Amino acid sequence: MYDFTYAKPANIADAVKTLAADAEAKALAGGMTFIPVLKQRLNKPSTVVDLSALGLNYIKLEGGKLIVGAMTPHGTVAASPEVKKALPALAELAGNIGDRQVRYRGTIGGSLANNDPSACYPAAVLALGATIKTNTRTIAADDYFQGMFTTALNPDEIITEVHFPLPEKAAYAKFANPASRYAMVGVFVAKFASGVRVAITGAGQNGVFRHAAFEAALSKSFTPDALNGITTPVDEMNADIHGSAPYRAHLVGVMAKRAVAAAG
Repeated sequence: MYDFTYAKPANIADAVKTLAADAEAKALAGGMTFIPVLKQRLNKPSTVVDLSALGLNYIKLEGGKLIVGAMTPHGTVAASPEVKKALPALAELAGNIGDRQVRYRGTIGGSLANNDPSACYPAAVLALGATIKTNTRTIAADDYFQGMFTTALNPDEIITEVHFPLPEKAAYAKFANPASRYAMVGVFVAKFASGVRVAITGAGQNGVFRHAAFEAALSKSFTPDALNGITTPVDEMNADIHGSAPYRAHLVGVMAKRAVAAAG
């Protein structure tokens, strides 16, 4: 690692002030991505701002929504009785992120702020039409994700909560890389009275995205067979040593059908 100054503010105002005062300061949530980046000397922050003391580790049901504090670890979401009852698909998703060590250090806010193209939480947030609350505003999921590792967050903006609407049905199906457990393709489906939302992670060149053709078909008939014959454009897919673009395009359809079957 390079040398840096370490700060652990006790409240959100001080954390924002520290980040705003230094353009090279970086926030640290669970550190599941940031710490390896620092170890490999791929980033040289002047100050690392630890967010663990901000009191943002909580889960509650309020106003017909599930609210998750930004510093809530994946393992806490997976084990939460409130999440299991209100939104079991989210609990299952969280319980299959990485390994035990990752689940008890990584946080939902850190995952969303990083917006890794293979992360699981972005698919849930986008498919459920969640809202991301920060220290200054509330951002709709459709406006928040802006491409690979890119979000609507400003440099001195901190995620404080995620608000999840409660669907009639929902499920997440992931085809995981056997080594990293990242999603090669992950599909989250959510059925509301107003229609169906489908979000794909791990597959797209620009990160998480909604699948309009799947949504239209499933809004008419929420069954796996409704997706028969619907293809995903190959030229929009990732390709790497783990899977070609055509392979991922095919997996999108396979995992979408599995998610619908699990939700139904």
